[in-house]
Amino acid sequence: MGMITYEKLRSYSYSNDKLIKGEIKGVAVNFTGLGGSAMQEDNERAIRFAAHGIILLTPYNDPWCWMNDQAVAYTDEVVNVVFEHYGLDESTPIAHIGGSMGGLSALVYTKYAKRTPKTCVVNCPVCDLPYHFTERPDLPRTLYNAFFDEAEDLQAAMEKRSPLHLASVMPDVQYHLFHCEWDTAVFKDKHSDKFYEAMKDGHSITYDAVPQRGHCSLTPDAAKKYEQYIFTELNAL
Repeated sequence: MGMITYEKLRSYSYSNDKLIKGEIKGVAVNFTGLGGSAMQEDNERAIRFAAHGIILLTPYNDPWCWMNDQAVAYTDEVVNVVFEHYGLDESTPIAHIGGSMGGLSALVYTKYAKRTPKTCVVNCPVCDLPYHFTERPDLPRTLYNAFFDEAEDLQAAMEKRSPLHLASVMPDVQYHLFHCEWDTAVFKDKHSDKFYEAMKDGHSITYDAVPQRGHCSLTPDAAKKYEQYIFTELNAL
């Protein structure tokens, strides 16, 4: 459809690009968790990324999208606007990042994106989407909404966006996985543990278990390590 222009970008996605003073070294595409629908303003994280020369984008996808086909196409469009506006070379490194549903989105988008990233860094991601359908009573409505057009085979639609089910065909990029041990919203043993086991022999992946923390609540040290992975992979230290 191509509705999004650079002049209108901030109506469709957060971007910190105007905070960057010098060379653009990379792009980080950030995905929000389930229900994340608020438009965003510049914050400390955006300023840190800008100081490293990294464009931080948070596409305003449907808050229950579960990285459906529309969300993939929408995100491709947002990323393309930035690449075209700044004349970025196709070798410009990209990171996909996010937590919870945003972690799933970052992983699934790594598989389906028009531009394959260099790295994917995720926090407490949903990895087994068909299982997650049964994990909490608030989830079936969101997944049925996300895949309503494919609802004649909801299981197949979920498997298409389930990192665990995509593990064998995930692209050869650098993966960095964090999961909090006290997570009761997305259980570590049902999601990241299984995804890491499915990925570790065929892909480059690190896995940090974060003790005594709940869902997406990284310790200060883990949060710093999370960002360091992004800056390092984008050659932006």
